[in-house]
Amino acid sequence: MPLSSDQKAEIEEQRASHRQTLRAVSDGMEDHLYRANPVLDHGFVRVVDYMGDDSAICQAARVSYGKGTKSVQNDEGLIRYLMRHWHSTPFEMCEIKLHVKLPVFVARQWIRHRTANVNEYSARYSILDREFYIPEPEHLAAQSVVNNQGRGEALGGEEADRVLRHLREDAMRCYDHYEQMIDQDGQQGLARELARMNLPANIYTQWYWKVDLHNLLHFLRLRADSHAQYEIRVYADEICRIVSDWVPFAYRAFEDYRMGGAQLSKTGLDCVRRMLGGEDVTQETSGMSKGEWREFQALFG
Repeated sequence: MPLSSDQKAEIEEQRASHRQTLRAVSDGMEDHLYRANPVLDHGFVRVVDYMGDDSAICQAARVSYGKGTKSVQNDEGLIRYLMRHWHSTPFEMCEIKLHVKLPVFVARQWIRHRTANVNEYSARYSILDREFYIPEPEHLAAQSVVNNQGRGEALGGEEADRVLRHLREDAMRCYDHYEQMIDQDGQQGLARELARMNLPANIYTQWYWKVDLHNLLHFLRLRADSHAQYEIRVYADEICRIVSDWVPFAYRAFEDYRMGGAQLSKTGLDCVRRMLGGEDVTQETSGMSKGEWREFQALFG
């Protein structure tokens, strides 16, 4: 796993240090704390800190909503009620801080979720490592012919070999030039903040990312979806595994209502009612566009 000796020593020290606390802890999350979970070829996700657990969600909900939730007899039932009815504030009572190492092009997708606190490794002050994301051959694909921002069939044979060769050679060439530009041996050397512009988008960066559970689940709903780009989806999948151990009631409700559920438009709901009434509904009689009808059919396929 691509961790420096200093990082490994820090993790071992953190894992070996036990402190008494009066605050709520999650046994499942304690097992994840500080460990680096590998992702892609050089990346990782690790939990640096967290706050709250399933009971913190219920505590906040009962304060906020009082009589509205008194009919719910247990914590899991309450959490499912909150998820089912799109309540958000109780889930904001839990927070997590992650240390993530990821390719720059994945980071630029990730940062579009503007509901977190982020502190990224600075290439103005530090020198980036010679580490680049190079896809496995099975993840090289042609442009999709039906989705302008997706992948189509996998490349193969000589074409896949050529693409991988270009990715490796171009990355190494750019980094060689980066090193030469910042080298001060016998010359003044270019400023790091300028030299970094020559580095490719598949070089690895790192950041600390702190987010509350409500916004984290929104991130996971989009990025752990099967249609998300593979390179960010594998990070989301790893975070899903962590969250399922941290807040198991909330995660099961999230899987049921968000990941495994579906949302229908007024038109779609009307079509379902008509179908249940025995009517043969087609795209032409549905009131939907071709794209909407295709997505509607996929829900029941």
